[in-house]
Amino acid sequence: MLSNYNCNRLKHRGPDWSGLYQCGDFYLAHQRLAIIDPASGDQPLFNEDQAIVVTVNGEIYNHEELRKRLPNHKFRTGSDCDVIAHLYEEYGENFVDMLDGMFSFVLLDTRDNSFIVARDAIGITPLYIGWGLDGSVWISSELKGLNDDCEHFECFPPGHLYSSKSGGLRRWYNPPWFCEAIPSTPYDPLVLRRAFEKAVIKRLMTDVPFGVLLSGGLDSSLVAAVTARHLAGTKAARQWGAQLHSFCVGLENSPDLKAAREVADYLGTVHHEFHFTVQDGIDAIEDVIYHIETYDVTTIRASTPMFLMARKIKALGVKMVISGEGSDEIFGGYLYFHKAPNKEELHRETCRKIKALHQYDCLRANKATSAWGLEARVPFLDKDFINVAMAIDPEWKMIKPGQGHIEKWVLRKAFDDEEHPYLPKHILYRQKEQFSDGVGYSWIDGLKAHAAQHVTDKMMQNAEHIFPHNTPTTKEAYYYRMIFERFFPQNSARLSVPGGASVACSTAKAVEWDAAWSNNLDPSGRAALGVHLSAYEQQAALANAGVVPPKIIDTLPRMLEVSASGLAIHS
Repeated sequence: MLSNYNCNRLKHRGPDWSGLYQCGDFYLAHQRLAIIDPASGDQPLFNEDQAIVVTVNGEIYNHEELRKRLPNHKFRTGSDCDVIAHLYEEYGENFVDMLDGMFSFVLLDTRDNSFIVARDAIGITPLYIGWGLDGSVWISSELKGLNDDCEHFECFPPGHLYSSKSGGLRRWYNPPWFCEAIPSTPYDPLVLRRAFEKAVIKRLMTDVPFGVLLSGGLDSSLVAAVTARHLAGTKAARQWGAQLHSFCVGLENSPDLKAAREVADYLGTVHHEFHFTVQDGIDAIEDVIYHIETYDVTTIRASTPMFLMARKIKALGVKMVISGEGSDEIFGGYLYFHKAPNKEELHRETCRKIKALHQYDCLRANKATSAWGLEARVPFLDKDFINVAMAIDPEWKMIKPGQGHIEKWVLRKAFDDEEHPYLPKHILYRQKEQFSDGVGYSWIDGLKAHAAQHVTDKMMQNAEHIFPHNTPTTKEAYYYRMIFERFFPQNSARLSVPGGASVACSTAKAVEWDAAWSNNLDPSGRAALGVHLSAYEQQAALANAGVVPPKIIDTLPRMLEVSASGLAIHS
């Protein structure tokens, strides 16, 4: 059996249309969020004689180019996904690498009752596969489409294809960086800039109102700046106007709200600022965990404000947003990269981070927005852009305070245009803030306090017996785990979530880079003591209160210095 028969479970992902196709024991069900060709692009989609049937989640940005390569085929709709059935007719299973976009699809060939399933290169769109006791195979965009009907289910790996003919998975995405060999291409800022601009421009393909998510950090600000610069003259501008809409969420007076407001004023966007309270977020936690389908602490912290913002954006009539996920993984932007011992370690860690994105930021961005029928596009995860960025000699990505090279310096430098500036200097060189920190530091503190009210010390003492897999080590993690297992009690569900020690969105490898961090494990940027300004300020406050001896403060680094060249970090 294919796809999710009970399509109502996923109706939030596509409120515009419900489609169901049956052929013998095969079922394809689809909930459509109409972005391209809303009038005629309903799914399932077919080839000319309806022998090939496809359901697709995502966007194919090069569909017009692909149509030109299929001159003998007749297309029924203007949908970007309409090319898939016809490409399969021409090229068989090997066509997937021709697709430029984000996608998950199931394709049924009724001529021999075979089927294939594929997921995009990085895993921007979610996908799961499951197996029933009766021998059935199930595919769904979310866990909740499988967990009640499958004996076992798991995450469908990004960049892979499943073929019923072979009965197994194979990786179709094989870029040069995947083997983690150390690249040697010299850094060229203009090449990097043009690759990113091209990635943003292709994502302006839309037939519905859209905007950009703008936190005021480097990544979202660059997305907004490039979009604003290139929007005029596009089909989207002709339909919806040349003035870009931007959206930000945060607690009152949070770092992100202030920075985003300044960037929006600089770019001239129509800016929408959404406020939430700590209690608003706490009240939404159960809904967030149900929709995001994880118990990972960092992901839940960041998903909650994004979930609240997505609801308000959709209420404005907007159906698509462009976002800045992926940059930190590609360029070593997380603050723990300050501790990378050499370029080889840094490069391998960025490779590992990109490969894991589908379990973290991609999962958050897609599911937090899809919960309200909103689509998020991520230009930093464009296949061509990743190839350019990951081919750069990683020596250029190393953080070198003595030379003024802070995290993501290569990206900042690429857009540091004196003649035609993209952003104000202090925004271009703003220190990294994780989203869950940037919306307001009291957000995380409030979550911890709330969890402490629901999880006792006695519960924590027995945590390893209650949750032997990925045992929660904090009350906050325990609290999220209880909620998750109430919705998804199956062993397959708990196995679908990654675990391990982490500090500031790091991996276990990063903890090895600095042994001191092993005593301060917390997935917040503020945990990066000696790197993040707020960590220094927090320790200073503790010292003033007599909690931390002043002599410890004396050994802390002088953190930030604003100079004519931008922002530099000093030891």
